[in-house]
Amino acid sequence: MHVDSDADNATPADDNGWRETIKIVFQALLLAFVVRAFFYQPFNIPSGSMKETLLVGDYLFVSKLSYGYSRYSFPWGLIPFNGRVFGAEPKRGDVVVFKYPRDNSTDYIKRVIGLPGDEIEMKDGVLFINGKGVPKVAKGAFISPEEPRPIQRFEETLPNGVKYIVLDATPNGGFDNVGPYKVPAGHYFMMGDNRDNSADSRDRYGVGYVPYENLVGRAEIIFFSAAVDDPSAFRLTSPWTWPFDIRWRRIFNLVR
Repeated sequence: MHVDSDADNATPADDNGWRETIKIVFQALLLAFVVRAFFYQPFNIPSGSMKETLLVGDYLFVSKLSYGYSRYSFPWGLIPFNGRVFGAEPKRGDVVVFKYPRDNSTDYIKRVIGLPGDEIEMKDGVLFINGKGVPKVAKGAFISPEEPRPIQRFEETLPNGVKYIVLDATPNGGFDNVGPYKVPAGHYFMMGDNRDNSADSRDRYGVGYVPYENLVGRAEIIFFSAAVDDPSAFRLTSPWTWPFDIRWRRIFNLVR
C-alpha cells in the first residue's frame, strides 16, 4: 500500500511538470511570433543580386519598425488592410525587403535608389538621378570562389551622402543604358548592387516600381553567413565542416 500511495502522489507532480513545460514552450512560441510579426524578421539571401553587400548564404534581420506596417508585414497576410500604419518613408540608399509587385508574395531585397517623383536613368553604366550623375569611383576587383573571374567594383555616392559598392561584371550590359524612368507617387525605384545580375526596377515588365505598401522592412544586420555557393558548401549533416563553411568575418556586420 505504501508503494502504491507513493506512485499515486507522483502522478499529479508529473502532470504539473508537463503542464509547465507546455506552458513555457507556448509562451516562447508566442514571443517569437510577436517579435517576428512586429519587430524583426529573419531572412536569408538566395541570389547574388546584392553582391558584394549581401552574399548568397547570408542570414539577416529585417526591421519591421523602420517603415511601419502594411498587410505584407505580417506572416501569411494574417492581418489584411490597405495602406500603412505608423508609416515612415524609406531613405535613399536603404537596403529593403519588399514583396514582388507582380505576385505580392515573393520576397525581394534591393537598394532604394529612386524616391517618388524622381527621374532615374542609366547612361553607359552611370546612374543619373534627376539629371545628375551619381559619382562612381573604381575600387579594385571583387574576387570570390563563387565567381569564375574577378569583377570590377565601384563606389557610388548618392545625393544624400550614402556610399556603397556596386559590381559591374559586363561593361555596356543590358541595363547600362536604360530610362528615363519617372517614379510615380507612392512608389520607389529599387536596384541591386550587382548591376548586371539583378532583376529590379529597371525592368518595367518585371519588378518595375515598388508600391510603398509592399515594403516589408529595412535590412539591419547579418547574424549568420555560410559559403553555400563554393565546393565546401555549408552542410547541416557534416558539423565537422562548419568552421570552414561559415564566413566568420561577416557575422554581425551591419547592412549598409
